Amino acid sequence: MYTTPSPIFISALRRVAATAAAVLAAGCVNTPPAATATAGADAGSSAAAGTAAGATTTTTPPPRPAATGSSTAGQARTFSTQLATYTSVSFDAVPGWARDDFSESWPAFLGSCKVLTGRGAEWRDVCARALRVDSKNNTAIRAFFEQEFSAYQIRDDDRKPDGVVTGYFEPEIPGSRQYAAPFIYPVYGQPEDMLFVDARKLPAGNGTVAARVEGRNVVVQTGLSTRDMGAPGLYALDLSGITRDTLDRKVRLRIEGKQLLPYYTREEIETKGAPNARVLAFVSSATALYEMQIQGSGRIKLANGDIIRVAYAEQNGQPFRPTLARAANGKPRSPVKVRGSSIELELDDGDDEDDDAGGTATGTIRTRGFTLARPTASGAVLVPGRRTAGPVIGSGIKDPSYVFFKESPSPSGGPVGAFGVPLSAGRSIAVDPRSTPLGYPVFVSTRAPGTGAPMQRLTIAQDTGGAIRGAVRADYFFGNGQQAANNARRMKERGQLWILLPRGLAVATAAVSSAIRTRGGPVGAGLPQCLVPTEGVCVDD
Repeated sequence: MYTTPSPIFISALRRVAATAAAVLAAGCVNTPPAATATAGADAGSSAAAGTAAGATTTTTPPPRPAATGSSTAGQARTFSTQLATYTSVSFDAVPGWARDDFSESWPAFLGSCKVLTGRGAEWRDVCARALRVDSKNNTAIRAFFEQEFSAYQIRDDDRKPDGVVTGYFEPEIPGSRQYAAPFIYPVYGQPEDMLFVDARKLPAGNGTVAARVEGRNVVVQTGLSTRDMGAPGLYALDLSGITRDTLDRKVRLRIEGKQLLPYYTREEIETKGAPNARVLAFVSSATALYEMQIQGSGRIKLANGDIIRVAYAEQNGQPFRPTLARAANGKPRSPVKVRGSSIELELDDGDDEDDDAGGTATGTIRTRGFTLARPTASGAVLVPGRRTAGPVIGSGIKDPSYVFFKESPSPSGGPVGAFGVPLSAGRSIAVDPRSTPLGYPVFVSTRAPGTGAPMQRLTIAQDTGGAIRGAVRADYFFGNGQQAANNARRMKERGQLWILLPRGLAVATAAVSSAIRTRGGPVGAGLPQCLVPTEGVCVDD
């Protein structure tokens, strides 16, 4: 009996047909359109104006041969990773490119160069030539980017160009160096009892293996069985409880008796006083501390006016699972998609335009695009070496993930992001490092919070976070202060991204897979997780 094909099957066939047509028409390594400066008269005058203003004219060297199986930026028209597809475009096709003030993003780019010069010859050469550009000449800077880079639009695994652009800031909360009410919630440094194992070196399956501890690292022992667990220095590691798909492929562990277990959850940290970690300060609000953990940095203001600046140091290895606030119909006010251990914020046209940007009046917390429910009950937490007044019930926050901080020595400027350089308000963004490598220039086209005016500018990807997941995903850093907080909390807009890749850089793998790609499902065999793998940030198996 004949049955009508399902819409999913038809959609899959259309995707395969579209991919095949694109390959026949363009090929996977065709030379992209020549990068032009801007539309109209600007197209011919950009480089000339830069030279006239004192910029040094440079000739980009021919690209080096790409690594086996990879694509070459500036030559490949399109390529893919597990999460995203990248399509070459000319610069004059990027909306707002000709109108941006590139001198505003130049200091952030030069800051990235301090790290990127150690990431291969392409970046070393590009950054060396950047030092010869007039930092105050907008036209010269624009010409530099057009000459040295190729622009690629990022699309998600459904080939959709639209994603979510949110905002974050550096919060300031009252605190104390001493434990005394109301300052009863500890801000922990990195735990001394946290151990690490490389997930890529773990055997497959969910069995139990023997392991040794060497310093802070766990080393699985081959050729041993659970019968050998009684030997000195050996511990049992149950692989069934391990989360393997962290971006850096590091698993965080702890010792309990003769076992190696996943590091403590938030609830365990709060109710057992679990971590062997120095307390940097105490704050009076569990929800303010939680928001600071999600933001990744913050300022703690002491009674005498002194400021303790803290930056991200580590995380407990547990997945980010916030308690989402729900609308009257019971649906989450922040639509999300769970992919493995990651949670991705999705577009939600018609999202509440927040009569209260901070969510304080509505019993919610608005942070990095998420609308979270405040805990229904919050009380004291157990702190090692401190006597707690009243029963220990914990903060009431159900998210198992927990962020540990370190004191930042910088008294001024932006906080230090995950890339290791200070963030620039309005020009630094946080990204998912799987699809957007840290340090790279990214042009963002979106709308300003509140006014809805076009917000199109070149930014530098210098930060990340557990709440920032997805291919077309950017999080603007707005700075610090109340205005920055208001803008960041209001910011949740539709947006598009274009990553700038140095010409000749080897990236990703072959552009086309024969496998059918389905939303959230398996992708073609052999596609990498990371556009550009970087140890400690995003690595492939």
